[in-house]
Amino acid sequence: MAGDMMRILPMRILIVEDEPMIAMLLEDTLDMLGHEVAGTAESVEAAIALIDADAIDAAIVDINLNGEKAWPVAEALTSASIPFAISSGAADSEIPQQYAGAPLLKKPYMIADIEAVLEELSAMS
Repeated sequence: MAGDMMRILPMRILIVEDEPMIAMLLEDTLDMLGHEVAGTAESVEAAIALIDADAIDAAIVDINLNGEKAWPVAEALTSASIPFAISSGAADSEIPQQYAGAPLLKKPYMIADIEAVLEELSAMS
């Protein structure tokens, strides 16, 4: 039926976020929505290590990690053919052209925003 939420298969999702409270909120929300957190990374290095370890269906990536841009993480995800959403409170113009098609989770966000992004990621995987 039109308007119904698409039923999303459970996904293993990597959270790349340097703010512990936001990471915990995301973990709780993903769990509540029936998804599994594949891991949480606070830095580019930690995120790439988790991507290399595999078993990730999708990722939510904060583009600013303690002042370090997360574009190497986006590149690693793209290379591994793992769909990802960009999480940011910054202007859209900060997003490089090659990642402009990634779903955007604008901070501050609500559960409905996370659900919408998960639907997009599910359709991409």
